[in-house]
This record gives sequence, structure tokens and C-alpha cells, in this order.
Amino acid sequence: MLYSATINVMVKAARRAGRSLKRDLGEIEHLQVSLKGPANFVSLADKRAEEILYTDLAKARPGFGFIGEEGGTREGSDKSHTWIVDPLDGTTNFLHGIPQFAISIGLQREGTIIAGVIYNPANEELYIAERGKGAFLNDQRLRVAGRRKLNECVIACGLPHIGRGDHELFRREMIEIQNRVAGLRRFGAASLDFAFVAAGRLDGYWERNLSPWDIAAGQILVREAGGILSDIDTSGDPLQTGNVVCGNEFVHGELEKILRPLTK
Repeated sequence: MLYSATINVMVKAARRAGRSLKRDLGEIEHLQVSLKGPANFVSLADKRAEEILYTDLAKARPGFGFIGEEGGTREGSDKSHTWIVDPLDGTTNFLHGIPQFAISIGLQREGTIIAGVIYNPANEELYIAERGKGAFLNDQRLRVAGRRKLNECVIACGLPHIGRGDHELFRREMIEIQNRVAGLRRFGAASLDFAFVAAGRLDGYWERNLSPWDIAAGQILVREAGGILSDIDTSGDPLQTGNVVCGNEFVHGELEKILRPLTK
């Protein structure tokens, strides 16, 4: 399938970084039994993947800004374009050898995400979206699921980490939604949760306290697959607030109705 030059640049960078992560994943099993433990190794894998992405993207598009989870913000001469990158989304999964992790690359132009690539090198699933051109998984067009009965829906969520987020609020949210849906899932990689909603594997997803690199590529993927995505509590941009809920039009609306009153 023919993609734009920009998407081709993003895919090439993601695949090269993915090869690095896949090699590193093969070492995790050995590191699990070492005295030092695998945490430092995973940090190096993360940083190595981000440098590959930065090098490839900067070479192809000199001047674009770059925001990465590991390296922070790198200003570019082109103030209208910024790459927003997570080199390893799902670090804890990676740490345990669980093949549910991804590289996430979003391209922002003048405040709007115009392209996104999410790539899981463990199973070679490559998700692509470009504004106005649809969303795809390995060249197959994606559409969000069409279910319109909440009790038939499977919904994904995040879980607040130790010392982060409002655990009590999450418990209230989980109880309210769990009582209304067919099942809840927590997979541990936000970018792939968005991707699964876009692919119709999940009917909806909500999470709080995400970072821009968790949301950027997934946001356009869901919207280009026909889904609705918004901040949980306000009309603000989830990329700025970090709180997101998404699904098809019906599921998104129902989840909003359940979640919004719980914060008041």
C-alpha cells in the first residue's frame, strides 16, 4: 500500500528502533536471574531506541522539534512541527518479557496531531494513521467496533502506579463501569489500548495522568478509525490534560456519563 513520505519516514524509524528492542527483549530472560536485576538494562534499551528514533527522524526532517519520554524536549528550527515519541510504551511488560509493548510516534503540526505510527516489534503489528486518510493495521483498514449495548462491551483502563494518581477515584470509576460492562482489561501499554480501540478489539478505553507521548499517536488512530476521543472531565485537549476516554460514539458518550460525575 502507498503511504505518504512522512508516514514512510515514521515507519522506517519505528522498524529500526523495533529491531533494537526485539534484540533487547531476548536478553530479559537472562537478566531476570541476575543479582543486579534487569531495571538498568531496560533503561538503556529505552534510551537506545529513542536515540535511533531521534537520529532517523532528524535526518529525514531536519528542523522538526522532538519530544521524547527519555530525552525530553529538543527544540527545532521549524517551530510548526514536532515529533512526540515514546520509544518504549509498556516498560513494565517489557521488563517481564511480556510482548505487549510498542514504539509510538506522533507528528504534531501547529498544535494538531496529523500522523501517528504505533509499532509492536514483538508481533510485527504496525498501526498507521494520517489525518483525513484513515487508520490501518498492516495495510488493513481499521474501524472502531459498532456495539451499542454497554453490557456487551469490553473496556480497557489504566491502573495508577504506586505513589501516583488518585487511587480512590480509580476504584470508584472501576466499580461503576465494571457493573455495566461485559469485561474490563488492563494491558499496560496505553498506545496499544488506543490501537485496540481503533481495531475494534476493545470497545472503549479510559485512563488518567498520561503524558503527551502516551496519547499522540493513539489519538489520531482512534479518530481516523471513526472513534470519538476526549478529555474525561472537560472540553480540554487530552494531549494537555492527560485524561482520556474513547470509543465509538455510543460507548464514548456512555463512559463520559459514568465517569464525569465521579470527580465532583
